[in-house]
Amino acid sequence: MKTLAVTVIISTYNSEAWLAKVLTGYSVQTYENFEVIVADDGSGPETKALIDRFAKSFPVPLRHIWHEDQGYRRQRILNLAIVAAANPYVLFTDGDCIPRPDFLEVHVQFAEKGFFLSGGYCKLSMDVSEAIAEEDIKTSHCFKPSFLSKMGPLGWKQRLKLSAGKSLANILDFTTPTGATFNNCNSSAWKEDLLAINGYDERMRYGGPDRELGERLVNLRIKSKQIRYRAICLHLDHARGYKTKESLQRNLNIRKQTKTEKIVQTPYGITQNNAEASS
Repeated sequence: MKTLAVTVIISTYNSEAWLAKVLTGYSVQTYENFEVIVADDGSGPETKALIDRFAKSFPVPLRHIWHEDQGYRRQRILNLAIVAAANPYVLFTDGDCIPRPDFLEVHVQFAEKGFFLSGGYCKLSMDVSEAIAEEDIKTSHCFKPSFLSKMGPLGWKQRLKLSAGKSLANILDFTTPTGATFNNCNSSAWKEDLLAINGYDERMRYGGPDRELGERLVNLRIKSKQIRYRAICLHLDHARGYKTKESLQRNLNIRKQTKTEKIVQTPYGITQNNAEASS
């Protein structure tokens, strides 16, 4: 198998219980040539204490990048993490997505110059999310439909993703009507491409900033590759108090402009004009 140094960027905000489960998942990956950056949008000291505790015995470098809580600034902290990434390939995920042990291995297997990878997730109910224990992650029991269904309801789509072997997963990824978009819970790209488009658009709040980043990658002539049935992660349930009708509409307007004008590099990203950024 090819070797590729990867930086995993995990976004989080005041969700220590879920982040602990996610970090446990990254501590037992079959692929070992990676680092983890927790991109923290202003969490309290409990999150830092959790990361410090994990870092003492974590099998790979584990870093914590934080900025002050000034409201939803997730795209800003993700941009800071992109710049800080030590490796040429970057995988994005969220602090509520537990990776299957072969998660990184799959991303590395399908990584290719001129492409970004588009994955999905298996969404769990709150009851199941809470019931998953650290040992269930370390033993991979939590990725078995029979195990999860004992804790709560499990939809047929989730069962299919979790039970599909390599051959079926290949077929499903080839035939799925779902578009291979950039999804921050499970997507990866080359750092040089992310820098070329100036990272995330920091004007955007919840509801599509990752999709917009992917649309600019496409405008850069980077193609997408579907791995939603091969790169598996479990999405833990949570509230979305930061979701507003206004932010969703603004994001749709920005995405429309990106596609219509074929914008590659946002002026509101990693580097930006301060006057523009405050508008």
